[in-house]
Amino acid sequence: MNEQTTRKLELLRQRMRQTGTGLLAIAPGSHMDWVLGFHPHPDERPCLLLIAPEKEAFLMPALNAEGTREFTDIAFYNWSDAEGPDGALQEVLQAIGATAPVRVGLDETMRADFALLLLKFLPADTIHDFTGPTLGGLRMKKDAGEYAKLKMNAAIADRAMEAAFATIKAGMTENQVAAEIRSQFSAQGAAPAFWIVGAGPNGAFPHHSASDRVIEEGDAVVIDIGGRKSGFPSDITRMAVIGLPPEGYGEIHAIVEKAVQAALKAARPGVMAKEVDFAARKVISDAGYGEYFVHRTGHGMGIDGHEPPYITATSETILEEGMVFSIEPGIYLPGRFGIRLEDIVILRADGPEVLSSLSRDARRIDR
Repeated sequence: MNEQTTRKLELLRQRMRQTGTGLLAIAPGSHMDWVLGFHPHPDERPCLLLIAPEKEAFLMPALNAEGTREFTDIAFYNWSDAEGPDGALQEVLQAIGATAPVRVGLDETMRADFALLLLKFLPADTIHDFTGPTLGGLRMKKDAGEYAKLKMNAAIADRAMEAAFATIKAGMTENQVAAEIRSQFSAQGAAPAFWIVGAGPNGAFPHHSASDRVIEEGDAVVIDIGGRKSGFPSDITRMAVIGLPPEGYGEIHAIVEKAVQAALKAARPGVMAKEVDFAARKVISDAGYGEYFVHRTGHGMGIDGHEPPYITATSETILEEGMVFSIEPGIYLPGRFGIRLEDIVILRADGPEVLSSLSRDARRIDR
């Protein structure tokens, strides 16, 4: 077992002791990636990493065992299609001393049939928690290696955004701009993940993607993009204005920027996530646009593009140093335009560090 996995298993077991958790059941996916640095091929065959206070082992489909063995020396309890997983699951629970845990933490992203399989062999009243208090709490705080990958991806996204600004002009379609964004991510060795190009009225739809709408003079354009390299993502939103901005644009952009600044000021270790959301939302509400801010202020980011902590009006998550999340207030005026400004930050002892180096000012395009 490599040093990183050993360290993360010890951190997990510390959390398990603190929360009285006797078993963690983790399916192939981002949770397993965080612990092991990889995960076996996810399909319908039950595959689980089972972590008890003293031992850990895999319930492993025999079909995947040989390929997975290249990446780990954790014990496997294999099962074949002919015999099914029941016997192997009973064996692994016995082997790691987890036949009657007091509390079981389930990977909240696992397939329902995997969870139902566990329920066949564990008391139902022990499975009343997800991995949030244990693994989820650890994942929210990024270490130096994770920070470096997120910072690298932020720089890649900055350059992809600059490429969008260099390309966009009246007469192009949203899809043509999106194609240039994808090309720039790929040229930098990153997989394009998403590309929102919302021109004019389309910008008032927060999750508009890109269409064949022709970009026109006077359009405000929301550009929200992200890619992925070395197992981590990026996410950034900036604004372009084609020629003269639409009526009221400058005032509303300034309000959204003020909301970003308020959220940045509120984000401190020890503060509840909902206080950051409130700070941004109050600026927009006080300016008379509260009904047009239709989503949360932010989301966590790490292995997953969206993960805890969520910066919402109801979240009582206590922010801690090392947490990474977006700050992205917006105002969306139906039939006219939308404005969203988004940065990813890592929380330091004295406040947030913005990962991007790109100005949030609107980019005026005159060509």
